[in-house]
Amino acid sequence: MKTASLSGSLRENVGKKGASAIRKSGSIPGVLYGGQDQTHFTVEENSINKLVFNPDVFYIELDIDGKKVHCILQDIQFHPVTDRIVHIDLLEVVPGKEVRVNLPLRSEGTAEGVMNGGRIATLFRRVPVKGMIEKIPEAITVDITPLVIGSTVRVRDLNIEGCTILLNESVLLFACKRTRLAVADEDLESGEAEGAAEGAEGESEEGSEGGDA
Repeated sequence: MKTASLSGSLRENVGKKGASAIRKSGSIPGVLYGGQDQTHFTVEENSINKLVFNPDVFYIELDIDGKKVHCILQDIQFHPVTDRIVHIDLLEVVPGKEVRVNLPLRSEGTAEGVMNGGRIATLFRRVPVKGMIEKIPEAITVDITPLVIGSTVRVRDLNIEGCTILLNESVLLFACKRTRLAVADEDLESGEAEGAAEGAEGESEEGSEGGDA
């Protein structure tokens, strides 16, 4: 998992008025939990935006007034109108304790079905997993090269060493679907085959009539 550094300051006022003032100043209020005590802090909005609006998942070294802890983003609250971040929750990583993260789901390769006119449908952008922080990869990457039209990849088809996927094993992740182009090509091939068969029958009938004469 990728790592990132984040600096913050202890927050003295934890009420709504204090939070509003923090946001107006260009910072975001947050809470660090998972350790012995909860810590209320603030971080610069630009700094947290770089981690939140990013396809990767980060293992964060948080520095609050000189005290450093390792944590991960656990929850983010957005403004319902502007989509600006209004609050974050960070979970302290405790040695020997599993954590839950949403890993990016990525594909690699070109599916055989796509080469034949199909398309790949990706049903999830992120997948929840649980495991020790040192075992969690940067992303879940699936080789879709063998997929033909009609074939799929489900949770049961994946194996992430040291991690548990927190979805039912039957959940669909990728599907190679038929497109109109593929259907049209099949219809064309079918039509050509039928035409060839009819032509062969016609030749056979003509040959038979000629023999009787």
